[in-house]
Amino acid sequence: MSQLVELHSRKAARILDSARELVLDHGAGKVTVSEISRAAGVGKGTVYLYWPSKEELIRGLFARDLLTLSQEGIDRISADPATVLPRHLAPLLIRTGQRLPLALRLHSGDAELLRLLTQEPADRELFDRASPAAMCAAVMPILRRHGLIRDDRPLSSQTYAVHAVLGGFSAAIAEPATAPGGVADPVAVLADTVALLLEPPVPPDEAAVAAAAEETLAVIREVRDAVLDLIARGQTTEH
Repeated sequence: MSQLVELHSRKAARILDSARELVLDHGAGKVTVSEISRAAGVGKGTVYLYWPSKEELIRGLFARDLLTLSQEGIDRISADPATVLPRHLAPLLIRTGQRLPLALRLHSGDAELLRLLTQEPADRELFDRASPAAMCAAVMPILRRHGLIRDDRPLSSQTYAVHAVLGGFSAAIAEPATAPGGVADPVAVLADTVALLLEPPVPPDEAAVAAAAEETLAVIREVRDAVLDLIARGQTTEH
């Protein structure tokens, strides 16, 4: 039985990998299940054993990107609560986000991918909650409440500023040719920028950092669990 499960897992992984490459190369609208099955080396019917439609498969791909992002955040913060300090949290978000090519494709303007991700109200709500803007809005009050960010500016202004800074750095790192040269480590510049923008002159104590980390973990775990539910709903009942 374990060998059968492992075989199914390998096939599903091949299908996912092939679908990802095809979507990245050609866009969500031009990819067919037949092309995915050929690229994965399986029959077309095998794809439908795991996902009832191409749309569910592509939504599942994007959800797995979100799962990677959320689980890495959970693992890093659990291992080191100081990761929630803005100077550490911002680089983590950028580094992880750069490894999620479907999200980058979505931001580049793939209209069909956007349609697939927003046609179901429940999916649209989840993807909205997991967006950088929504995560900033959810986490920033936690950090401020525990003294990890300054309180001499309106929270809404700080949240907007962080979202804009992350978006700018993400675009510059993804397209280095469009950014000014002479910087060996853009992520270090990001960490310094966010620290100057947000962090108070007196560092918070360990208890405050630990409390902020626990509340931040709760937010991320809620998103992760919702993503896992979406992935399970998108697969056929046999798998």
